[in-house]
Amino acid sequence: MSDVKDTAQKEAGRKEGGKRSIVSSAHLVSERAAETSAFEYGLYIASNAFNRWIQRCMSAAGYPDLSALDVMVLHTVNHRAKDKKLADICFVLNIEDSHTVNYALKKLTRLGLVAGDKRGKEIFYATTKDGQAACATYREVREDCLVSAFSAFGGDKAGELNEQIGEAADLLRALSGLYDQAARSASSL
Repeated sequence: MSDVKDTAQKEAGRKEGGKRSIVSSAHLVSERAAETSAFEYGLYIASNAFNRWIQRCMSAAGYPDLSALDVMVLHTVNHRAKDKKLADICFVLNIEDSHTVNYALKKLTRLGLVAGDKRGKEIFYATTKDGQAACATYREVREDCLVSAFSAFGGDKAGELNEQIGEAADLLRALSGLYDQAARSASSL
């Protein structure tokens, strides 16, 4: 058994032509989908970088004490200026643990960025004027720091880069469905 494990780990990350890819866990590499481990490693790194980015961007916008989840909840509540229930916010962000989103909503309410309006048994949340201003300032910082960097990175091919980013977004949404289905399958084992 250890010979099989050793061989798998030595071959981990190898692609056709002998080129190696960076993988997160050599012990998870499969002959059927070696790229999945490389993708997951990239996702680990990208998600951590994205979370750090949105926290720092919001900090530059004047709100240094917000977590990545707080920022995501604020933008979700602000989206299309439509009041949203806790369940709707959780659904949009694909978050099962509503307690974490509820905590973020309470924090945003204490900061005056979000306000809740009780209607029957439900509370509907909307951004306040301060919340809308925070989102607008976040957008300005995003344009200055991130969007301009994409333009500089893409140079003459900035439009092509934007198209690739759009394709990557479509792929991530599709893969989230596959990971959700796999999670449901794993729960039934």
